[in-house]
Amino acid sequence: MVIGGIAVIAHGVQRMTTDIDAVIQGDRVQTSTLLAVLRRHGIVPRVADAQAFAARNLVLLVRHRPTQVDLDLSFGWTAFESDALASSARTPYGTVNAPMARVEDLLVFKAIAGRSRDVDDAVTLLTLHPNIDLSAVRRRVAELAELAEAPELLGGFDEILRALETMPTGATPSRTRPTVGKGRGTTTRSAIRKKVVAKKGAGKKAKKAKATKKR
Repeated sequence: MVIGGIAVIAHGVQRMTTDIDAVIQGDRVQTSTLLAVLRRHGIVPRVADAQAFAARNLVLLVRHRPTQVDLDLSFGWTAFESDALASSARTPYGTVNAPMARVEDLLVFKAIAGRSRDVDDAVTLLTLHPNIDLSAVRRRVAELAELAEAPELLGGFDEILRALETMPTGATPSRTRPTVGKGRGTTTRSAIRKKVVAKKGAGKKAKKAKATKKR
């Protein structure tokens, strides 16, 4: 599922982007197999030992060699990402159709990232798609903030709402708005995923120990 700038543009926002961000279901793919498939399409690692990096950070950093376009493939482990993947739909982008995140789910990603660019994207998306259920978006952000044990992540969502309320009718969001705290982006998403993976691993160990004890 495509997220980031490409998906934002596909949903009507006029802006530039130079790379591609996407999410794949973390428990349904082996990194080595994925790398082999990507190589057949001219997509190769752009960091040393990309497989080990992906294991540590839950994101695979690759590059399309013919065009030199960078691609960040994040391994989604949260319930939110699983639901977002299930809800994604093939959406036109130029001459192709690709599975894109819904506007609602893009807003969650943008709120978690909390950078100036993300706030601007979110505000523009909301002006183009005014019927979004913001309470549902906030619930998702709150769930991820709880998973990360970082309640401050809700600040990104609150900043989006403040920017939306103060923007004059018909105006375009400013591209110079101050960043909310520090830009988080992929780093925050990876941190949340790591916690989910750790909890799942602990749960499996507990079940195994319980089963062994019964035997």
